[in-house]
Amino acid sequence: MPHPLRLHLAAPEEAVGPHVPGHVAHPERHHAHGTFLLPGQTVPTEGGGAILAHGTDRAGIERIAAEDPFVAHGVAEYVITSLAPGRVRPALAPLLAEDG
Repeated sequence: MPHPLRLHLAAPEEAVGPHVPGHVAHPERHHAHGTFLLPGQTVPTEGGGAILAHGTDRAGIERIAAEDPFVAHGVAEYVITSLAPGRVRPALAPLLAEDG
């Protein structure tokens, strides 16, 4: 089951800044492992970011989100949704079939 995550910044830029390197490494690691299918920044970037995650259950996604340095240091929070797709584009079906 895919899990869309929406990252909301909860602190001013000067509080967020020191945690950017760790935060950038966090989605890169999970993207490399295949859990984050589509991580990215919102446009405009002040909105935070969004991720489409898959391959683990809701509890696993919650643990991964809590490990983000932005969240661990209280400068951002994730809103996590579990999504039961009604239709899937054929090109995406193999990715979504790899359920964790």
